[in-house]
Amino acid sequence: MGDITSLLERVNAGDTTARGALYTLLYDDLRRLARARLKLSETITLLDTTSLVHEAYMRFLNARELDFADRARFFGYASSVMRSVIVDEVRKRRSDRRGGAAEHVELDAEVADMAGGDEDQIIRVHEALDDLSALDARLAHVVEMRYFAGLTEEEIAGVLGVNERTVRRDWDKARTLLFSALK
Repeated sequence: MGDITSLLERVNAGDTTARGALYTLLYDDLRRLARARLKLSETITLLDTTSLVHEAYMRFLNARELDFADRARFFGYASSVMRSVIVDEVRKRRSDRRGGAAEHVELDAEVADMAGGDEDQIIRVHEALDDLSALDARLAHVVEMRYFAGLTEEEIAGVLGVNERTVRRDWDKARTLLFSALK
């Protein structure tokens, strides 16, 4: 972790070579994270593991500062970025499939419902997480870190500065609220 912290400090100081070194050091972990996330939605997005990692990295480069105290906080941020990439990809595909700015003519309602079911679910979950974040930001962070980053309760507790039991309660509460919102 010392290498990662040192590289993050150098990146924040403007060292462009540190960005490449950081990416190289974290690449395998980012691929594992992306693979786990895409496994849950393999039929929903055309992204593959490499594309998701590279797109996330491009967004890291555009970030003004990468200020993380430890590995878990970095991967909490990475999970949020990957969620954003996937949602943006689904929105883009939905827009393209529906003709983008072209006039929309629906031929068959049943076919349209069948084609977009999985993508609609991704968008609904994203919107429900946004609503949850407005209600209780910590609950939304717990969901992001657990679902999108695959962090353990112990790692999440470390990132949020709470104990593991609080994380378990937050996870249960968040699942209940999300289930209600998605009905």
